Amino acid sequence: MKNLFFAGLLLTFAACNSNKPVSSAEAQAFIDTYTEEYVKLYMASSEAQWASNTKIIEGDSTNAKEVERTGEAYAAFTGSKENIEKAQGFLKNRSKLSALQEKQLDKILYYAANNPQTVAGLVKARIKAENSQTEKLFGFDFKVDGRSVTANDIDNVLRDETDLARRLKVWEASKEVGVGLKPGLLNLRELRNQTVQALGYKNYFDYQVSDYGMSSNEMMALIQKINQELRPLYRELHTYARYELAQKYNVKEVPEYLPAHWLPNRWGQDWSSMITVKGMDLDSVLKTKSAEYIVKDGEDFYKSLGFDALPASFWQKSSLYPAPAGANYKKNNHASAWHMDLQDDVRSLMSVEPNAEWYETANHELGHVYYYMAYTNKDVPPLLREGANRAYHEAMGSLMGLASVQKPFLENKGIIPAGAQSDEIQALLKEALNYAVFIPFSAGTMTEFEKSLYADNLPAGQINAKWWELAKKYQGIVPPTERGENFADAASKTHINDDAAQYYDYALSFVILFQLHDHIAKNILKQDPKATNYYGNKEVGKFLKDIMAPGASKDWKAVLKEKTGSELSARPMLNYFEPLMQWLKEQNKGRTYTLAEKI
Repeated sequence: MKNLFFAGLLLTFAACNSNKPVSSAEAQAFIDTYTEEYVKLYMASSEAQWASNTKIIEGDSTNAKEVERTGEAYAAFTGSKENIEKAQGFLKNRSKLSALQEKQLDKILYYAANNPQTVAGLVKARIKAENSQTEKLFGFDFKVDGRSVTANDIDNVLRDETDLARRLKVWEASKEVGVGLKPGLLNLRELRNQTVQALGYKNYFDYQVSDYGMSSNEMMALIQKINQELRPLYRELHTYARYELAQKYNVKEVPEYLPAHWLPNRWGQDWSSMITVKGMDLDSVLKTKSAEYIVKDGEDFYKSLGFDALPASFWQKSSLYPAPAGANYKKNNHASAWHMDLQDDVRSLMSVEPNAEWYETANHELGHVYYYMAYTNKDVPPLLREGANRAYHEAMGSLMGLASVQKPFLENKGIIPAGAQSDEIQALLKEALNYAVFIPFSAGTMTEFEKSLYADNLPAGQINAKWWELAKKYQGIVPPTERGENFADAASKTHINDDAAQYYDYALSFVILFQLHDHIAKNILKQDPKATNYYGNKEVGKFLKDIMAPGASKDWKAVLKEKTGSELSARPMLNYFEPLMQWLKEQNKGRTYTLAEKI
């Protein structure tokens, strides 16, 4: 039976199906009616997803069923044939529309392409498959020597352990989750591709890229350019790491490529914990604090810039700390921020512990939350309450993460002693092992793998081989042991399953963040970009708010050019690390480079 909402919608806008020219007022009436129902369904789906991520009980399918029910209702509405035809009809007369109306109607069609009810069975199957994959991913019981361990436990071992046999055991345990996820990933590939093909997209990768107003070829060219620009720096870091880690683990013969279990991160995407900067040892101070302190201190940073205090509901409804010992449930330990109702209900899902990694992460996640709060205003309609593009959201979070660990800021906050002596090159090295090391993973391995999976129809029998081929090509990382097709190591990465075909967002965000940081340091603070203190500067806060407040109502390229004076460029990032580049070349004299100069 036809939904009464759709029946009313059809009745109200029956005139739009005629040949009569439509008016801006008619378009606005449709948008308003659509938005009202959209927000209701979005809220219901958000609440169900939240419950499914924060309380995973083995054998209890209550949350999964609610996610499925609300997801299907959301899909039925956003992908309805009536809404698609109506939006398409109005967009045939773009000259009659305001720029804001055009953007909202384009967004309606973008949402529709992920859930077109012309293939309702496919959409329903995809939602069910995604929910099942999420449950398997976050409900997985990691075990080492038969004992259950948490993701944080695994990360702690990979960060601190020097016994390679122990490291290998823990690294292999971290990949076991991928084995059970492989069939689901292959199924999702088919369902996601077929779903968006119903509205004319070639594949799911093309669909995700289209949100930038770009083709897949344009996006791949852009991120390859970024990859190549940063390759010389990464090549120096890769050579340095091979020799330094071989010494650390007492291995006499330096390997040509980095064994994955040597690195302090499960995917080799962040090597920064290899370095402890004297005078900048945050862990020694933060371990004396509480987990609550970490988050409250982050809020204090934003308030000092002129942002409002977080709403009381944030503290009441968020899930900020690890599940209590002995709890009868699990939770997703991957940090995230949530805009539950596109209004005032903002939350974060974290598992904060008092250490430097979570300190930076908390500041990052609050960056997302404050972005939500900034564009929730009367000038930005709910359908456009998003980042200027997806990368902007990550850029804001990462920018504040970077600012929160710079020496003058930490001195000002009393986290390190004022005037503490530290090695500036070592501080830069630690940052490069985070930011620069991340680029070949995000713009290389992850993006190329997902393009291959969705756009190039990667054969099922080559999933693991492709993953390690790309890890070697871009990151210079190899598996420590034979990893056949009985494994699916890519699927151990959260985003491959539940945030698919958009990991280039993170690569672009790092480029944007250094561009914004460079502008703030040089033009507002008049400080060295490598030694800034944003704290208490309301002008910095205004600069950030001016970028955040329009949400997706303005073109992302125009926003960047307007605020920084230049188009997207990796040059500020390269300039930031130039002193380190010269130092690395000196350190690597006489060492063998094994990573190709060109990708």
